[in-house]
Amino acid sequence: MGSFSIWHWLIVLVIILLIFGTKKLRNVGQDLGGAVKGFKDGIKEGEAEVAKPAVGADTPATPPSAGRTVEGEHSKG
Repeated sequence: MGSFSIWHWLIVLVIILLIFGTKKLRNVGQDLGGAVKGFKDGIKEGEAEVAKPAVGADTPATPPSAGRTVEGEHSKG
């Protein structure tokens, strides 16, 4: 009594097909498949960014003199 037999699932499938129609179910399936594919691509892209070290990660992005204040005297001449 705890599980459904194959006949129960077939009846449920027929009822769902009658209510929604094949075209709507096909569109839902395509949307779901596209979402899963996009998710997988995003995961692969994220893993590639983590695996690949940034170029020049140990050097600053700005020139050394940009944005720094240097204390001292200024001499003209």
